[in-house]
Amino acid sequence: MPMVIENVTKLVANEKHIDSISLELEPGTFNILLGRTLSGKTSLMRLMAGLDKPTAGRILMDGQDLTRLSVRKRDVAMVYQQFINYPSMTVSENIASPLRLAKVSPSEIDRRVREVAEMLHIENLLDRLPVELSGGQQQRTAIARALVKDAELLLLDEPLVNLDYKLREELRTEMREIFKRRQSIVVYATTEPLEALALGGNTAVLHEGRLEQFGPTIDVYQHPRTTRIAQAFSDPAMNFVAGKVDGNNLHLADTLQAPLQNHLRGLTPGDYRFGMRPSHLQLQRTTDSDIEFQTTLDLAEISGSETFVHVLHNAQSWTVQQQGIHNYRMGEKTQVYIDPSRLYVFDLDGHLVASPEQHSAARSLR
Repeated sequence: MPMVIENVTKLVANEKHIDSISLELEPGTFNILLGRTLSGKTSLMRLMAGLDKPTAGRILMDGQDLTRLSVRKRDVAMVYQQFINYPSMTVSENIASPLRLAKVSPSEIDRRVREVAEMLHIENLLDRLPVELSGGQQQRTAIARALVKDAELLLLDEPLVNLDYKLREELRTEMREIFKRRQSIVVYATTEPLEALALGGNTAVLHEGRLEQFGPTIDVYQHPRTTRIAQAFSDPAMNFVAGKVDGNNLHLADTLQAPLQNHLRGLTPGDYRFGMRPSHLQLQRTTDSDIEFQTTLDLAEISGSETFVHVLHNAQSWTVQQQGIHNYRMGEKTQVYIDPSRLYVFDLDGHLVASPEQHSAARSLR
């Protein structure tokens, strides 16, 4: 049976850390809490775990009301972003610790410890102390200790944030496969949209303690309900430009005009906000239907194999995400292009009106 969060609110010194959130999480599902720092991810996880009590609302598991039940009486395991292991215990003893507390038989403890250690490729480290491990090995140990309980609810609060890029990618792939084989409800908190996309499952977007949208990760990404969700679920954040529809034409920034095509057909005449993902903007024309903007280069940031080009259009700053390493002269005039089939359409209140066609959105998940 699912975990049900019913209208849960958490007040701290009269400030709302969680604002009337309702969620239903099914066994065997992987669920991501996506939001910026202080959006409420950790606060919600602590309520799920029983570390904190809600000011209002209920939390149920398998139909049982757990709202006032302490964490010790719940079937829950949690992994934090810090490498939390018992320094005086070996890796094997660290992993086994929750089973010993539960008075599991020694033979069963040994079997389960070795099984989970093999899953996380630390079976050759079982006799070492945490101080002898790398950061990645310490986090694998912490994850193994949580997994060995086989708890109904597994909470992971940004568990990979302190690891280097290569280790994050490696562990992310392994965890995806491990969780597929378990019937736990897994909840994973992250600030990174690309990590949410890589992990899949379901995503709940949080903002200032409120639940903005929840659903299959790819659906939330492709159909963000509001401009706020679109910005949160885009890295870098989605760019916006004012526009309107008049007859069969689209007008952007008061000067640019293009015929209505694909998902833009059927828009009623009026004013809108159009969203453009940074990876969908180009510095060269790619199709005959591309819309052209005149911009000024403001800044270029090289990040690994990508360059983030910041441009100004009518005093508004946009980010263009380019593959490869490029050098640009700041202050020079340049053209920026967008394929109209990539445009997101929002009304003036910020609610989604139309999103790119499914095949268009699937061409790039960034």
